[in-house]
Amino acid sequence: MHQGDQVMRRERRLLVLLGLVSLGLVGGALYLQFFHGEDPCPLCIIQRYFFVLIAIFAFLGAGFNNWRGIALLEMLVAISAFGGLATAARHVYVQSHPGFSCGFDALQPIVDGLPPASWLPQVFKVAGLCETPYPPILGLSLPQWSLIAFAVIFVLVAASLRFKRKLRASVR
Repeated sequence: MHQGDQVMRRERRLLVLLGLVSLGLVGGALYLQFFHGEDPCPLCIIQRYFFVLIAIFAFLGAGFNNWRGIALLEMLVAISAFGGLATAARHVYVQSHPGFSCGFDALQPIVDGLPPASWLPQVFKVAGLCETPYPPILGLSLPQWSLIAFAVIFVLVAASLRFKRKLRASVR
């Protein structure tokens, strides 16, 4: 078997794993929502959207049989991870400054107006405030864990894209 085919298969398996991890993180948030009463705020819902986008782009990228398609979808994963990173950083900031509102009144109608909020209101409808502190998990708040997850995804995918660019340049 050709080495390029092996590398592409490994890359596609990693994309599937990335998609599963992203959906697992959304599943964890849903578990906390339904079984621990941790209602999602507007920033939580936006982070869910970014994790779902990462999963969709990763699964689509895993379906491609060429490097160009995989690289395009990985770029979309990186953009989604960066958006999630910015949202999670904002959420961490809001929680670290008590009394500072996340804009619940201004952001809620926008988030609740998105189509998935009417398709799956239990998952994508705002029910809480961004500044509400919930018990930490292993010493970190959920927004902090989300920030770490988005950062790791962004760094790994950006490194993969850079590695492919160098590999392509050395083949020429």
